[in-house]
Amino acid sequence: MKKILLACNAGMSTSLLVNKMKAAATKNLAVEIEAVPVSEAVQILEGWDCVLLGPQVGHELAKFKRATRNLDITVEIISAQNYGRVDGEAVLNQALSIIKD
Repeated sequence: MKKILLACNAGMSTSLLVNKMKAAATKNLAVEIEAVPVSEAVQILEGWDCVLLGPQVGHELAKFKRATRNLDITVEIISAQNYGRVDGEAVLNQALSIIKD
């Protein structure tokens, strides 16, 4: 199972994106996707395959990269375009493309 953590300011707006990502996942794709506030995400990094930051918290990227450097977790920022469109399929594909096998 692939585990994808999304982090934004409060975790609320990103929860809409999580629902779209889950809908985009095929029945053959086992994924766990959760959205949390950025302040919580930095405390629960272990066990996730990747972390995607909402564009509004992109300034936190360096902090997350430092926090994950020994955890084998890739961190990226969701594109503002995909985030604004709530394009679950595009964001799911982004996550899957950065997860280390």
